[in-house]
Amino acid sequence: MPENTPILSRYHPELKFCLKVGLISLLTLCQLPLTLASPSVYPTGTTIYDPSRAFNSYVLFSSGDNVARLIDLNGNVVNTWPDAGGHSTLIDPALNAGKLGHVLVTVLTVDGKGTGLVPGLNRTRISKTVAELDWQGKPVWSFGEKAPGGLAQQHHDWTRLANGNTLLLANLAHQVPGFKQPQLLDDVIYEVNPAGEVVWKWVAADHLHEFGFSADELKLVKNSENADYLHFNNLKVLGPNRWYKSGDQRFHPDNLLVDARNANFIAIIDRKSGKVVWLLGPHYVSVGSGPKPRNVPRPVDQISGQHDAHLIPEGLPGAGNLLVFDNQGEAGYPPVPLSVTGGSRVLEIDPIKKEVVWQYTGEDSGGPGWSFRSTHISNARRLPNGNTFINEGQKGRLFQVTWDGDIVWEYVNPYPRIGKDASTGKPTSNSQLYRGQPIPYSWVPTNTLRSEKVVKPPLPGDFHIPAQP
Repeated sequence: MPENTPILSRYHPELKFCLKVGLISLLTLCQLPLTLASPSVYPTGTTIYDPSRAFNSYVLFSSGDNVARLIDLNGNVVNTWPDAGGHSTLIDPALNAGKLGHVLVTVLTVDGKGTGLVPGLNRTRISKTVAELDWQGKPVWSFGEKAPGGLAQQHHDWTRLANGNTLLLANLAHQVPGFKQPQLLDDVIYEVNPAGEVVWKWVAADHLHEFGFSADELKLVKNSENADYLHFNNLKVLGPNRWYKSGDQRFHPDNLLVDARNANFIAIIDRKSGKVVWLLGPHYVSVGSGPKPRNVPRPVDQISGQHDAHLIPEGLPGAGNLLVFDNQGEAGYPPVPLSVTGGSRVLEIDPIKKEVVWQYTGEDSGGPGWSFRSTHISNARRLPNGNTFINEGQKGRLFQVTWDGDIVWEYVNPYPRIGKDASTGKPTSNSQLYRGQPIPYSWVPTNTLRSEKVVKPPLPGDFHIPAQP
């Protein structure tokens, strides 16, 4: 394996020959009191850190214990927001009247409709109330009481708008004529004002014929066994961009960008008309079942199960291009063929030419494709120095790569969700992270502590667990 390979595949005896310099840190070591299917002993916390090459910042994430944590790149926890649910977002102070260190979180969940409509899904908890919390964790805004049915049902994404309103991606359980399922778990976008009132709404099922499905594909969609037939996992405001400035009205800064995990498309929604005005997918260039091409530029090839599509903001390298975490997870109508030994990809795409202009795969850090793999969740963000922040969510691994694939910071989640298997009662541990968010130092109170100390991993041959006496 390469210098920086996924950390959870490191210590199986049959894989030790794959280990290289650049992965293991003695900073922290986690030995779970469980027997796990994956390696049970591995380093956690910051395992690699080169402050001279990394973009130095804080990082926010919510782990399996439902605590939102803000860390510095040495892994020190500098603030927490307990009971924050599985996802949190720190609000840009420029969109929040200059308020520092405020986060959006889920504060109340209930049993009931919603995720329970999805066959085989164990979680039936849905969000009742979402809130903005200040630096001390005090609620300063909430949405739920005035939501349809008194339930926010927010999922996956949200953002504060410059006008003080909040955009939320939510679920809507309702009947749609022509579908096999008696009720759909549909995707709806709400704009909510500071009083917690819905002032604008958009429902996905109203635009089904705008998503690029052929007649045969549309039949598969309507006959799906999955009530969560589209599964939007992303909602972004386009923001100022060079395409609109050059006259392309599809890229109006107020327009919205969404992606459908289960249907393999990314779309721009016109904010005024509600129509889909730009679409990537669900059809892509076929490259067969072998290794994916890595030459750039090239036409966008098969994306599947993607997350966190957004335009790179102005002022950052690649501004105006689309950045997306291409999970290469099972999805599509019909399901697309995927390589058995393939991995995930981060793609930067010219949205006008619909060409890949940069990408990151496991090969870019010197390993096989499957050394970087997360078939669900995950995200990626461009950083001011040209690095790219990546959350390999399935493994709970956050890291930064340079333009040519060098890993200059790596952190492994030490806060797993500990539970029991519903069927067997056996203990379980899950370190996955839905999303990570790099946070500029200026977004939080100025007296917040931080550290920028080098973390150099030892040679793998020098790293051993001593036998007990």
